[in-house]
Amino acid sequence: MSSVSSASELKPKRPWTSYVWDTWDKPPEERRFLFKLDCCLLTYAALSYFSKYLDQQNITNAYVSGMKEDLNLVGNDLNYITTAWTCGYVIGQIPSNMLITRVRPSIWASLIPAMELIWSAFTMILATTKNFSSVVALRFFVGLAESTFYPAIQYVIGSWYKGDELAKRACIFHTASAIGPMFSGFLQTGAYNGLNGVHGLPGWKWLFIIDGLITVPIALLGFLIMPDLPSNTKPSIFYTEEQLRIANERMEKIGRKPPTHYTKAKVIGFFKTWHLYTLVPLYVLFNNGSYPSQSMIFWFKSFTVEEQGRAFSIAQINTYPLGQNVMQIITTLVYAWWSDAMQLRWPPMLFAGCWNMSVAIALAATPVYTHIGTRWALYYMTSVSGGLSGLILAWANELTGNDSEKRSFVVACCNTFAYVFQAWLPIVLIPQVEQPRVLKGNISCAVIMVGMMSFAMLTLYLSRRDEKRAAAGRSAAEEDSASINEARKESLDKSVTGLPL
Repeated sequence: MSSVSSASELKPKRPWTSYVWDTWDKPPEERRFLFKLDCCLLTYAALSYFSKYLDQQNITNAYVSGMKEDLNLVGNDLNYITTAWTCGYVIGQIPSNMLITRVRPSIWASLIPAMELIWSAFTMILATTKNFSSVVALRFFVGLAESTFYPAIQYVIGSWYKGDELAKRACIFHTASAIGPMFSGFLQTGAYNGLNGVHGLPGWKWLFIIDGLITVPIALLGFLIMPDLPSNTKPSIFYTEEQLRIANERMEKIGRKPPTHYTKAKVIGFFKTWHLYTLVPLYVLFNNGSYPSQSMIFWFKSFTVEEQGRAFSIAQINTYPLGQNVMQIITTLVYAWWSDAMQLRWPPMLFAGCWNMSVAIALAATPVYTHIGTRWALYYMTSVSGGLSGLILAWANELTGNDSEKRSFVVACCNTFAYVFQAWLPIVLIPQVEQPRVLKGNISCAVIMVGMMSFAMLTLYLSRRDEKRAAAGRSAAEEDSASINEARKESLDKSVTGLPL
């Protein structure tokens, strides 16, 4: 019988209930611990990510709801406003994530809720803007405040959950990135219909005020329930000493190491392995491969009675594109359960990459106004790759789990360099003046998806190569140990019988 078949027979069979939810086959005490952890960490992470995307998306909703005309924005001004936010977002991410390994996350994460309060304040101040330059400056500081959040939360999630749990948590948390823009669309519709002109403020300014107010209680909740890492969390009303012991044992079993000390050799070592050079490009390509989805709201905005024979209202422009977000939520959750059930991260990446590539090609080939139903459906299908963020970062957490500092650095680099490219690439590929056609943007998206799938396969190849090498090393070590033990036994036998050695 082969060793593979023997190993498969020794491996316990998972009950079907564990595929529905991964805690249902675990011991009661571990199940209670994970329930508490989910309630604290995932609740705060999802709510904060919701508020972050609410504040990130509102600028586009405001732009198509009167801000463009009120502030005399022209040409690619919206691209430049978005780039200002991206620049602020990029600057703070790597320093934030490196610091989280040196101080307790609750101390550093106390800054995360504080930064939430700051970005909510800057968001509300946007309602006072009177020109393009003030909007650019405020959006830069909103991005800088938000930079502390996403990589840090992904690192913390990767510090608590095992492989069959990680993708679901990362993706459940990530669905907030789709719910936030949905809510922003409905909010802008309500603000425009119900508050437009109240106290002399147009509806788009009320959107910024409401979004900022929504963020405040979420930030205050973060001060209370944001957890530390398993290795430095103290017993509290949330976690007992026994539950923390379970948490540390769980991470030890899968080789997820706690933080240690930075050394020059350790930092140089970050760049000597392949992880940085495949996972970061994989995430960069994923993050910059969904530009066709951004064109739908401008497609509705471009309709006029004079040229296309119809026009959409402000409410319709803000709500009709929300089907994209529904599609993203559904596919994100499907990927999460699919990936955890198979214990593989790459199959959903290939599926989503092929799908988005095909949709981008179809959009490039479809007339903008003569096939309205077809183009509408294609736009809804552009968001199927949006749920891959959680899977890629879950993969990064797993592949670098034996070095906490490297794990933090790689996760931060993935998100940072994704937004480095996002700061300028949309201006090149989907300039505002070419919306909604953006032919080269659609073609480029198809090429980007090919690149993403290629890096996913390269990551898979290198990870399996390392697994084989580690298995071969263990086998060699076991053989050496057996030979040494046999030699010792033979020597002992000879000494006992009095034979010369």
